[in-house]
Amino acid sequence: MTLHPQIIEKDGKKEFVVLSYEEFLQIEEALEDFEDLKELRKEKEESKDQPTTPLDKVAKELNL
Repeated sequence: MTLHPQIIEKDGKKEFVVLSYEEFLQIEEALEDFEDLKELRKEKEESKDQPTTPLDKVAKELNL
């Protein structure tokens, strides 16, 4: 992802960053993906000791 921020200063200090809306949406999507990944990893860790059923057995039971 390439960003092209515009920095706005106030009293000689960096105060604000302005991004294009497209770049903002890219950041928003990346953050959502990151949150999803964290949740997936958490759930995977919590369920690691749970019994599992092979996909072919589930498919057979569902007549697929």
